[in-house]
Amino acid sequence: MEPDRQELADKRRELGERDEPVEDELAEAFHSTLTEGAERLSRTWRALLITGLFGGIDVGLGIMAMLAVKEATDSDLLAGMAFGIGLFALRLAHSELFTEDFLVPIQAVVAKHGTWWQLVRLWSATLVTNLAGGWLFTWLIAVSFPELAGTLLETAQGYLEGGLSLETAGLALLAGSTITLTTRMAQGTQNDVVTGFISLISGFLVVGTGMLHGALNSIVLFAAMHMGAPISYAEWAVWALWVIPLNMVGGLVIITIPRLFRTLELIQEERAKQGRRQAEEHRAI
Repeated sequence: MEPDRQELADKRRELGERDEPVEDELAEAFHSTLTEGAERLSRTWRALLITGLFGGIDVGLGIMAMLAVKEATDSDLLAGMAFGIGLFALRLAHSELFTEDFLVPIQAVVAKHGTWWQLVRLWSATLVTNLAGGWLFTWLIAVSFPELAGTLLETAQGYLEGGLSLETAGLALLAGSTITLTTRMAQGTQNDVVTGFISLISGFLVVGTGMLHGALNSIVLFAAMHMGAPISYAEWAVWALWVIPLNMVGGLVIITIPRLFRTLELIQEERAKQGRRQAEEHRAI
């Protein structure tokens, strides 16, 4: 017996309208991500520096909340959730945080909507300005809340203890992958309440469990240095030289690359379109 037409129509709706083995929702997310990635890659130097600077300031706001809650409750998990306030501010303000979302700009580059040079420019400028913005904001925290010095020193020393080991390497890898994943989750909704909840989850996981994140933890270390902690910039630099690359590996290998393979058909389709467009522009010249 031939299948009923209504059954076929219902099955078609379940599968989506596309012929490729990619769900409609995933295709929509791919194209919106592509647009956002291209916009971020093509920012002017002024816009790039300002968004990175404010990213560091937003993180500093989260650190202020984290320290206040840690001082009051002595709970790392609650303090981590409080840090989510900074991530929520970061997302609502459309600031830029290093390693926050590797997928968006990389997907744009792979689909020929940007260049690798633009990607390097985005990452390097964001990292430097995040650190600069955080350094400045935490100086203000240090002079305004000297009573938090003990809590801050304890937190900062916890990041530096142990050096590079299998455990700390794992914590750095998890931090990069967790930040990337939770940011991707936030991009899947337009609801600010849901975005705020995801930010709290991100802070709970990354900060509350003691993961090592180069940009976030560096700003905590700067705050401790402002308050007179016996930590040198050389010690910080050595620490950052292994934490930041491991954050990148975590975000890229665990989350970004598998996601790219999931949308491989869409990427190939977009690369072909861009190739034809560039060929037409070349012939017109």
